[in-house]
Amino acid sequence: MPFELLFLFIAGFLGGVINSIAGGGSFITFPALLFVGVPPISANATNTFASCSGYMSGAYAFRKDLLAHKSELPKFIVISLIGGIAGAWLLLQTPESLFREAIPWLLLFATLLFIYGGTLNRLLKQLAGRHRHASSVGGVLLLLLLLGVAVYGGFFNAGLGIIILSYLALAGYTNINAMNGLKLLVSTAVSLIAIALFIVEDAIAWYEGTVVLIGTLAGGYVAAHLSRKLPPLWVRGFVIVASIGIILYFFYDIYLA
Repeated sequence: MPFELLFLFIAGFLGGVINSIAGGGSFITFPALLFVGVPPISANATNTFASCSGYMSGAYAFRKDLLAHKSELPKFIVISLIGGIAGAWLLLQTPESLFREAIPWLLLFATLLFIYGGTLNRLLKQLAGRHRHASSVGGVLLLLLLLGVAVYGGFFNAGLGIIILSYLALAGYTNINAMNGLKLLVSTAVSLIAIALFIVEDAIAWYEGTVVLIGTLAGGYVAAHLSRKLPPLWVRGFVIVASIGIILYFFYDIYLA
């Protein structure tokens, strides 16, 4: 038990540092919960719980940038809540064995987004610039796409921030501070409503999740002082190498072992 506690705290700490500097902390915290024996669906729900405080504090930090888009905030919040609870409900209806088999594929998808997210965002910004005066049909499609993003976030938290940034780029947003604020606002709304359902269904491993949460908060605090010393590119490289190793482990463990 002491080893598990220390292991989860370190995983949360690393996740908090990574989230603060480069993003992608779930690639560390979610597998860590699985490694200590938390069942896959519960580990996913617990990871959402452990990550939420970082989303909320980040959204608060960008509150001034969010106020510049206050007329749009109700739209983002309502759609995020609907999609988040739908995704969480889908997760809880998924058989444990099926979700376990999907884990390496979900991690692979999220890792590819992490690696190529910047390129994707640039392409989407160019596309949005060419079609700035989209039709009303385009507006409806963007709302449906946002709903799909929120459903993904309620179902599987890893990679959500990158997907939201890609959506915002496609929707024509260009101010990075506003985009980060909206990303964290959507992540917060999706996570909070999903957590509410997870609590009702008793899907959260509270002990393990709390340890990871404390580690995440400590890591985020330390990262505020390290961010000027650690190049984000180095942290990003560590996340990519670690996530590839974790993906290979899960593919072997689930399909070959």
